[in-house]
Amino acid sequence: MFHSLHKPVSWLFVDNWRMAKKQIPSAEGLAAIENHNLPTATRYLLQEIEKRFPGGTVELRVPPYGAIQCIAGMDHRRGTPPNVVELEPELFIDLCLGNVKWQEGVRTGASVSGAKANEVASIFPLTL
Repeated sequence: MFHSLHKPVSWLFVDNWRMAKKQIPSAEGLAAIENHNLPTATRYLLQEIEKRFPGGTVELRVPPYGAIQCIAGMDHRRGTPPNVVELEPELFIDLCLGNVKWQEGVRTGASVSGAKANEVASIFPLTL
């Protein structure tokens, strides 16, 4: 039976603007890295960077798996951010694990734009 339109139905009105992103547990994220599960490993590493380097100075994109804003300083909210780093998932994971240095990553395929985008170099390698 449907609810009457004359009575408020609280379950229809969901206040989800405060919902947090689903967090990947450390054990699951580390297992994904070890097992070369590219989507989960990438999302886990982005999650760790977002936690450890909060801010909005640089948008770090790893398509198609995710994008975050990181590094304290500027706070960007709308439109294309002025400082963007875009990496292939494999290169991103190699940078996080220390298998590739930042300069080599930029030479081999990282897309970097904006005056402060190279500040992302300071977060690699990521200590897990």
